[in-house]
Amino acid sequence: MQQSFPRPRPTTNPYLVMLARSVAAQPGVELRTFSWRAALTRRADVFHVHWPEILVSGQSPLKKLVRQVLTLLLVAKLAATRTPIVRTLHNLERPSGISRRERILLGLIERRTTLWIRLNDETPEQPGRSYELIPHGHYRDWFESYAKPAAEPGRVGFVGLIRRYKGVEELLQVFRSVPGPSTLHVAGRPSTPELAGRLTDLADADERVSLDLRFLDDADLVTNVRKASLVVLPYREMHNSGGVLTALSLDRPVLVPSNPVTERLAEETGPGWVHRYDGDLDANDIERALAEVSTAGRGDHPDLSERDWDDAGRRHVDAYRRAVAVLRGGGPR
Repeated sequence: MQQSFPRPRPTTNPYLVMLARSVAAQPGVELRTFSWRAALTRRADVFHVHWPEILVSGQSPLKKLVRQVLTLLLVAKLAATRTPIVRTLHNLERPSGISRRERILLGLIERRTTLWIRLNDETPEQPGRSYELIPHGHYRDWFESYAKPAAEPGRVGFVGLIRRYKGVEELLQVFRSVPGPSTLHVAGRPSTPELAGRLTDLADADERVSLDLRFLDDADLVTNVRKASLVVLPYREMHNSGGVLTALSLDRPVLVPSNPVTERLAEETGPGWVHRYDGDLDANDIERALAEVSTAGRGDHPDLSERDWDDAGRRHVDAYRRAVAVLRGGGPR
């Protein structure tokens, strides 16, 4: 079966690497990572796409046009060979700011998709589509070999790629009103130089705030998460978050917006791990969560047993076989 991501590199999303490993470990499965040559010239039983917008984008207008032509050829080839497309719904909406041509191509991929994989049961289903629910796997095994320092009392952390929608600017502004000796450390690479400058200006106004605005390798990521007593992820919209699962996989409690997804995650992981706030984040939310994590009331590890990768690999292969049956054999949708 053909995946839509290339051979993993050091910067590849660990979710994709662990998915590839877990699927390839299943009996009778041959997994191929993505290259245009292989995708266009070799047959596969299934094409599994994760972020289809990557297929139709490029760093220059010429490269983008070439990829869009290749995508059109790929979709035509998949249709001609009756190869089902399986799509994992990492995001609920298409990216903003894309061109009309990109929207048309993404719509074409969607119409040709046979089966959709939801990462949580709050992802809405559309009539006439086939779905499978396969929860996002944990990162425990991925980080197992790294040194894991103890938490620093009162330390609040944000770790990961920094984008506008993640609310890091608001976190720095709110933290000014958190009383006491608490500290805030933000680690990760901002998406734009302008955002980096804004964060630097905000941090300069509070000596308790420190920044590390660079891409973090796994060892640095683990260190930054583990040193935090509380990881705060004030995303404006939170649906499928690898950042939340990273913190929980490293046995650190999180503070996140309250919604049906995070409420279910709190029930799943057990008391004391997923702290929530309503509306906009404020200083009282951070102060309350810090007080709660400083007292006993949670186990040594959150319960992530439903997110085992061996099970995820098996369930993905079952989904692939279902997609083949639906498209080629008229199996149940």
